This record gives sequence, C-alpha cells and structure tokens, in this order.
Amino acid sequence: MLLRVLPSTLSRCLRPVSRSYYVDQLSLGEPFHPVPNRHPVTMEAEKVFEQHLDSNQKVFVHGGAATPNHLIDSMVQVGLKRKLKNISVMHIHTEGPAAYNTEACQGVFRSNSLFTSANCREAIGAGRGDFTPIFLSEIPLLFRRGAVKLDLALIMVTPPDRHGFCSLGPSVDCARSAIQNARVIVAQMQQPLHEMPPKKINPQEQRIGQLIAEKLVADGSTLQTGIGSIPDAVLASLKGHKNLGVHTEMFSDGVVDLTECGAVTNALKRIRPGKIVSGFVIGTKKVFDFIDENAMVELCDIHFVNKVAIIKPEIPGVTAPSIRSQRLDRTPRILLGRGRQIDFMRGAALSSDGLGVPIIALQSSTKKGGSKIVPFIREGEAPPTLITTLPTSDHRESLERPPQALAR
Repeated sequence: MLLRVLPSTLSRCLRPVSRSYYVDQLSLGEPFHPVPNRHPVTMEAEKVFEQHLDSNQKVFVHGGAATPNHLIDSMVQVGLKRKLKNISVMHIHTEGPAAYNTEACQGVFRSNSLFTSANCREAIGAGRGDFTPIFLSEIPLLFRRGAVKLDLALIMVTPPDRHGFCSLGPSVDCARSAIQNARVIVAQMQQPLHEMPPKKINPQEQRIGQLIAEKLVADGSTLQTGIGSIPDAVLASLKGHKNLGVHTEMFSDGVVDLTECGAVTNALKRIRPGKIVSGFVIGTKKVFDFIDENAMVELCDIHFVNKVAIIKPEIPGVTAPSIRSQRLDRTPRILLGRGRQIDFMRGAALSSDGLGVPIIALQSSTKKGGSKIVPFIREGEAPPTLITTLPTSDHRESLERPPQALAR
C-alpha cells in the first residue's frame, strides 16, 4: 500500500521492468512505473501511523537531502503515545534532529544506521542505537533478498507531474529498493530540501586539486567524486578539460559548474553515454535546480551505480579518479560507514584498459601542524584505505621502510 500524507493526483508508483543496462541484466523495478494492486490513499500523517505502526516493526527512512522529517516527527509522536516497543528505524545518512534517537524514545524506537551521521552518534555512543557496517552498494540486497523485511518505508517525493508520476528527488540510492519491498509506503510531498553549503577551499587544498587535474586526469576521463573542499578544488581545476564524464555515487555543486562550462559532456562513456549517473545529490539550491527535470542526469539504484562490475568497463581508455578528502589524525570511534570508496577504488584500479586512477586526496598535515602520515593507528581509530600526501611522485619505496624510519 502507498500512503500519501498531502493531497495530490499521484496515481502511479512502481512496476517491475527490465532495463538491459542494469546489473547482470536483472529485472529491477523502476520507481516510476505503476505497481499492480497498489492504490494511493491520502491521509493525515498521524492517522497513517495510528493504522500501520506497531511494535516490533522495521521502518526505513529516506535519507540525505530528502529526509522526511514531518513523517519522522509524526511517527515518533504516535509511537510514544501508544507506548509501542522495539521499532527498528533503518536508514543511511539523514538530516534533521532524528527524533527517534532521543532518550524519551529508548525502548520504543532504536536507530539502525547503515551509514551514520552526526544526529545518531550520541545515541549510538550511549547504547540506544546501532551502527551496522555495510557497503552502501549492498544495502539494496538486504531488502531484495529478504534479509530485512520492511514493514514501512517513509519517503519524500516531488509533487506529481501532469501524468501523475512522482520522483524520489535527490536521493534514489537505497530508497528505491526499500519502496519496492516495503509492505506499506508512506510518501510525504516535498518539503524544502536539506542543504549542505560547500566548505571554503584553502590554498593547500587548491594546490592538491590543481595537481590532480593537471597530472592525473586526462581529457575524456570518467569521474567519481567525493564531497568536501578537496573534491571541490579538483572539480574547479578541471574546467579546461574536454569530454569528461560522470559516474559517481553522489555529486554536489562542483559538478554543476563543470557541466555548464562544457567540460562534462559524458560523450565517451560506455554505460549510459550522455548521462551523469549518480545515486544521490547533496548540496545547495544550485545543484537541486540543476537536476530538476534535467534529462542529462540519471539517479539510479546504488547497487547499480557502485557495482565494481559496472565501474570497471565504464573507463573508456582514460583515467577515473576516485577523489576523497580523508582525515586521519583523529578519526572518531563512531565512523560514517562504508560508502563508495572501496567499490570505486577497486573499479578504477581494475579498469578494462588498465588506465583507471584511484585517488584518495588529503592534506599531509593537520590544522595544528601535525603529520597525518603516522607509523601506527591509535586505539579507537579506524585504519584508512590509503595514506598519501601530494601526488607528485611515487613514494612506495620510502613507505616500505620500517615505521620508526617514517616517524623520524
């Protein structure tokens, strides 16, 4: 059942359909086709949860810029009022206060973060919430294979177009598999999207971006970018390049400028040529306006976007940087989770023509002047995938020396 909490003319949602460019030629349901025997009903949010929320259920919550906080608040109010128990709230990164994490909700709701964020760390640290490490690309399999049986999926959708179709907006990622497999879908009409303003780029980060753009990215490259000041610095330094493509877990404002200046054309991509392929978008109104009704942008199931088998042949004889700003000096005990990094690092390294370039970029020193290149990982810290500094030469020989030599 699909439930709407605001009036609309939405009359279609889901129907399985085969698309040959998806992984292993599987038939993965598209979120913009009708589903047999699913009929939308318009209800007030509180009534939705009075009818369908119960103890011992599993509830999926849409994440990122599309976090449906109105539904979350209504769900929490009903759960507390009815004194329900043991409701698991499953989600990736969410924005907003995450009311189910408060002390008052202990025993009623328990957050299970598959990719966590600041609004969950206190609850996890206090033992009121959980963090489940998992590759983002594998989360859809939890729902499709029945390892996690969802009772409700709380999502935010756009108002319907003239044909009655709604969109998942900036966050398709694992939400798509959730709505395909949840018993009840609760859809909130779009509220203002959660924005994340870009960070200021310092001179060191600007130089790192220039070095990567000049020395590692060739014309025609397919890019996978992270979020943060160093990825933004790289993108800003690529405006002189030609025929770049984008196949990335997520993107933000920096891709907009690179596309509008003509550097990104996606013309040489092997999979979805002409399209910017991504799983979700985070940023400001600038990037949200860019993706709105933009036929050049295709947001897809994250199991497709992040799959190594898809990334590997996407490299059309050129480089494919995986750019990530990584802080290594004081990694918190509670981490974000395993997103795209390993998938894209492997995919780029295993590129069909051998020219893929996996990159992790970071400043070599902390804000206090300490080195980020360390001989050991302190207790409570997470081992990074790679420790590196400015990509100007090959340091493998020196890194093979004993840690004591590196410390000196």
